[in-house]
Parts: sequence; structure tokens; C-alpha cells
Amino acid sequence: MNRFRQQDNLLGQSNSFLEVLEQISQIAPLNKPVLIIGERGTGKEGVAARLHYLSKRWDQTYSKLNCAALSESLLESELFGYEAGAFTGAAKRREGRFEAADNGTLFLDELANTSGLIQEKLLRVIEYGEFERVGGSKSVKVDIRLVAATNEDLPALAQSGEFRADLLDRLAFDVITLPPLRERKDDIMMLAEHFAINMARELEMELFSGFTETAKRILLEHHWPGNIRELKNVVERAVYRSNNPDIPVHNIVLDPFESPFRPVNRTRTSDRIKLAQASPQELPVAEPTLGSSLPENTHDATSETNHNFQFPVDLKELSQNFEIDLIKQALAESQYNQKKTADRLSLTYHQLRGYLKKYNLLDTPLEDRE
Repeated sequence: MNRFRQQDNLLGQSNSFLEVLEQISQIAPLNKPVLIIGERGTGKEGVAARLHYLSKRWDQTYSKLNCAALSESLLESELFGYEAGAFTGAAKRREGRFEAADNGTLFLDELANTSGLIQEKLLRVIEYGEFERVGGSKSVKVDIRLVAATNEDLPALAQSGEFRADLLDRLAFDVITLPPLRERKDDIMMLAEHFAINMARELEMELFSGFTETAKRILLEHHWPGNIRELKNVVERAVYRSNNPDIPVHNIVLDPFESPFRPVNRTRTSDRIKLAQASPQELPVAEPTLGSSLPENTHDATSETNHNFQFPVDLKELSQNFEIDLIKQALAESQYNQKKTADRLSLTYHQLRGYLKKYNLLDTPLEDRE
């Protein structure tokens, strides 16, 4: 159980937190998918690890992946692997996370950021325990427990068509909703002392002398939008800045950016300028009229609509070029995350997918998109 203890940093004594621990203990032994919901920094990854190490799969592979960190094509290859020759650079077959974690547990964080293609393949894995590698036609069988997490309202996303409702039904065998730290007042000082003692050990201090009453009041009254992760940073920063093990920690800096010398001017890089000029509310999503105004930094082909035309012109072709360039720009500024791109263009996810299919942009290689 040493591996479990290294992963288990879930501490607390408040009723809401103890109820979560009880729910984890009940569902951990079951070979069922689990969905973890919670704000950023509430400890979703720790809950996923606890679910694994309290299960019958505790001695098997525990793999975790942040879905928001990869584009759709990279995420598909990372999850499901690929066959030799599936794309340029695929010299030999590679196993994905599902194969590597066979008989174990796979934790997918930021699930709401996955595309419709990924969600469709995840649905098949959960339902039938099989999938196909990228570029392959042979089904691969796996026995895996899937644990997923998000900080978004998945039922609302499913209702608006931005997340597959059938996948949500499969994942939501049971849902663990983590309370934010502001609702766990009884746990704040316990966690703060835990983080402080660990930091004192890291700094090789002989002891930790605690917090002053003023410091305790600041910690207890703060709203903690970043939850446990923010508390950890604040406490560790306070301990190292005090640099005296014999005196209780008094000075608590909640905002490390606070300074009389903090710069007030912003550096406007090209991507920020384009973002400011083409906000989601201002971006047109239908076919443009000839008199419509465009962002300054769109492609040269689209900028022609701001100038005099030499008639006759092909209105349909001009409109299509405008939409293609606008979608490409939104994709680039969203780092090719299709959900965020749809938000920038005031479209639903499925509407955006329709545009991408219409203009053959789904199969565009990453290097050609830039």
C-alpha cells in the first residue's frame, strides 16, 4: 500500500469532505466508470488515485492524461495508439494509453475539452471494451476502468449539444462532486499546517512554530478561488519567506503579484491584437455581405472585401474563402481546440464540425494549419 499512501494527500475532517471519502470507499471496489466534478484545485486527481488504489486493480497500471493539453489528432494517437504508416513519421506501431493501462485504471482529466471524434471512440471503449488504433482496422480488446474529471457542467453541455449525451450516460454510473475549499472551513487550518510542515522539512528547518492569530484569520477569511492548490502555494510561500523556524508565521501573501512596481502597461503581441479585434460577439458566422467589415489581420483573400471589386465576381467563392479563413484564424487562436473555437465563433460544437466537414478542414495536418 505504499504506492497508495504516496498518492493519497486527501486530508480533511469537515462533513462534506468525509461524505466524499465514504462515497469513494463504496464505489472503489466496483469495475464501473466514475465521473469526478469539481472546481480547479479541489483535488480531482487525488480522488482518482484513491479510487484506483482502493480497487481490485491497485497493483496494476494507473495512467493519467490531461485531455486539454493535446490537440484532437495528438489526443487520439495518445489514447488509442497508431499503426505503422498511419501518418507521416509513424514508422512503427505504438500502443496508446488504453493498451498500456490494460487491466488497470485510466484517468482522463479535463474531459469536457475532448472533440466529438474522441467522445465517440470513448463511448465504444466503455460500452464494448474495444477500439481501433489510428490507421488500423483491427479491433483491440482491453479491460480497463475509466475515471474522468472536469470542472464544467457536463449535463448543461450535453443539453446544448456540446457534449455527447450518450457518453455522459455511460460515464455517470456515479458522480463524485468535490466541495470547494470555501465550504470546508474546518479543513483549512489542518491543510495549512500539513503544507507548512512539509515545506519546513524541505527547507531542512528543525521545527515549524505554527501561525499567528492574524495569519490564521487571513487564511480562514479568504475565499480561495484556487482551492487547495492555491492554499498550498500561499502557505509554502509564507513559510519560506519567514525563514525562521523559531517564530510563528505571521506574514501571509495572498497575491504574489501585488507590488507598487507592478507594470501597468500590457505588451500587445500579434495574437492578442487579433483576439481583441475579433471577439466572439463580433465574429460573423453566416455568409458575409459585401459591405461587412473584417478584422485587420485576416488573410489577404478575405481583406479584399474591404476594397473595391472588379466585377464580375464569384460571390459564392468569396463567401466560402471568407468563412474558411475566419475558421482557420479562430482555430489557431484556440490552439485547435474545437470546443473553444466554436465558442469564439458563437457556434455550437456540432455546427462547427459541420463547417469543418464542409470545407475539408478536419483532415488538415497540424503543420499546415499554422
